Amino acid sequence: MSRPDPDETDIDALRNEVRKLRKINAALMDRVERSSDMAGNAFSMFETAISLEAMVRDRTSELEDALGKLAQANVDLAQAHGLADAARMRLRDAIESINEGFALFDADDRLVLFNEAYLSFWPGIVGQIHEGMSFADMVRLVALHEKPGGSLIAPDRWVSDRLARHGVADGGHVQALADGRWVQINELRTSEGGIVGIYTDITEAKAEDARERARELAERNLILQATLDNLSEGVCVFDDEGRLSAWNDALQRLLDLPDGWSQRMSTHAELVAWCRTRLGMRDKGCLDWRGDARNAGRISRLCPAGARRFEVRSTAMERGGQVIGFTDVTDMLHAQATLRETADTLERRVSERTAELVEVNHRLEGEVAERRAIEAALLEAKTVAEKANLSKTRFLAAASHDLLQPLNAARLFVAALGDRRLALPTRALVSQTSTALDSVEDLLEALLEISRLDAGAIQPEISDFRLDRLLATLQVEFAPLALSTGLDLQIGAQPLWVRSDIRLLRRMLQNLLSNAIRYTSAGSVTLLCREEGDRIAIDVIDTGPGIPADKQLYIFEEFRRLDVRPTGKGLGLAIVRRAADMLGHDVLLQSAPGEGACFTVVVPRGTERSETEEIEAGAARGRSMTGLKILIIDNERSIQSGMRTLLGGWGCEVSTADGYIEAVAEMDGGHRPDVILVDYHLKDGETGDATVARLQDHLGSAVPAIMISADRGEELKARMAGLGIPLLSKPVKPAQLRALLRTMLT
Repeated sequence: MSRPDPDETDIDALRNEVRKLRKINAALMDRVERSSDMAGNAFSMFETAISLEAMVRDRTSELEDALGKLAQANVDLAQAHGLADAARMRLRDAIESINEGFALFDADDRLVLFNEAYLSFWPGIVGQIHEGMSFADMVRLVALHEKPGGSLIAPDRWVSDRLARHGVADGGHVQALADGRWVQINELRTSEGGIVGIYTDITEAKAEDARERARELAERNLILQATLDNLSEGVCVFDDEGRLSAWNDALQRLLDLPDGWSQRMSTHAELVAWCRTRLGMRDKGCLDWRGDARNAGRISRLCPAGARRFEVRSTAMERGGQVIGFTDVTDMLHAQATLRETADTLERRVSERTAELVEVNHRLEGEVAERRAIEAALLEAKTVAEKANLSKTRFLAAASHDLLQPLNAARLFVAALGDRRLALPTRALVSQTSTALDSVEDLLEALLEISRLDAGAIQPEISDFRLDRLLATLQVEFAPLALSTGLDLQIGAQPLWVRSDIRLLRRMLQNLLSNAIRYTSAGSVTLLCREEGDRIAIDVIDTGPGIPADKQLYIFEEFRRLDVRPTGKGLGLAIVRRAADMLGHDVLLQSAPGEGACFTVVVPRGTERSETEEIEAGAARGRSMTGLKILIIDNERSIQSGMRTLLGGWGCEVSTADGYIEAVAEMDGGHRPDVILVDYHLKDGETGDATVARLQDHLGSAVPAIMISADRGEELKARMAGLGIPLLSKPVKPAQLRALLRTMLT
């Protein structure tokens, strides 16, 4: 039922008011007429008529106003109806213009408005749908005539479910129609309690979704088939009705199935019959149908089939159906049997060998005992040898002072004789004596250096330094020697930084150059530097006679020489080997008879350091030594005499003392020295540095001092360096002493 129009209600009220006024007017007129009849008084009637006329006039005026209002209300009502009709037409045109179906139900759930698109979803009941129809009636008509999805089996239930969903009206749902279309229904409640529904045809979207799902399913089937075809075992899949749905190529090969077998054996029963009848497979029920059982699980059995053996696995799928896999394990079983046989054979052999080994072990135990006794004897011999070597080293170190003392004195005397005017035969004898002393000195120095290397008395002082500066000193040192022998000496000095002990590396290169010059009669001696990654290779190359391959290790031993030249001692290369082992440097040799030799020392590359360039002063011109007062302190009278003779020949004034007491007596007697030459080891345990300190305290001033000692240890060098006292090693070389004195007196 539709609600009454407000304008029509106002008009009805005005009409009722007019009827009431007319009734009042008639009643007044009737009263006037009756009053004139009863009274007969004309004046009274006249007054009454005047009064009634005024009242009628007022009422008539009110009636005219009411009729005017009624006419205006009719005009307004006509305009309102026109506007409402126009709005209704625009609304209908709007809902007709949309593609979706539109339906509006009022608060009483009766159809108020709909469009043609809405009717297109229900072609069977178009003539029965009209405004004012209830939603429940329309749903029953749809279930009866349109038969949408779900209503074919239980129409009443579908109607009740649809009414319940419509009553909630909280969103959308999808409905399948009888003609195959799909509609999406979105229902929402209006502010007045009604329901508006939008019906959208989503058949094409559903079809596209179905096609996409079909493509995905096809791709999955292709992947599944490819996976099955790549399996080495035969696999077949049956659906819940026992029909063959999938298989792979390995199944046909393993079961010897004929071509086109899937057309003739498309069921589980037919494939099982082939296995049991044609192949003679005894599966013990493993192949039985279990595709309609729930929780049937998986069965795996080893099934013989004639001479072949198959591992059969049967699995029931959760949603029905069955998967059966076949694996031919005949070769594997044969291999296992062979392995077991081999293992048994090996076990027997192991037992036999174990017995043999036990017997051999008994014999070895006796041999081990003998070897242990031999090792103990060897260890004892090694200990004795080490002790002997240590004793030798200690003896050489301890005896160095006594050995070098007379040699030092002899050198001083020979040097003093060489400075005098002598006859030619006498000068020749002095020269030969000096050469012999040089040879003895070189031999003693080499022996002492080897003993110190063996005893570990020399500890490397590793630092980074420039190689070209070291090689420059070697150029100056060996150029005269090479020139005197007619050899071409070339030293390629490059500004490369190396990491080593500069003193030991210099000694190694000195020995290599000395050997190269000594054993090369003609040609050249060359020293080159090569960069090899993070290392520097220093090559000493000569054009000498060469070294045979079988003698190349032999020459690094002490006192080993390949010829009988008197100039060589056979210790230079031994010192090179020991110094290289101490520094961790590689020493390599390449040589062949008649092709010369190339000795290579490989040292690590050093880190370049920034150095402050020092302005080299010109050669210092030492003042004349004439009148230079020198105090000699040595407890050996022969050394005192030799020093007096040598220094006196240079014009020096020399005084001697054997220790602190005699030195004080000399100084108190008026012989205050300019320089003190003192031996480190004096009598009664007195040392040279202590004596110098006491004498300087006695004089009250510092006097330059030079320490002389046969001790070549690093400890003494460090101590003298700390005191600022130069140290000369015995035997003292006159040229070295002269140069040091000139330097100190500059």
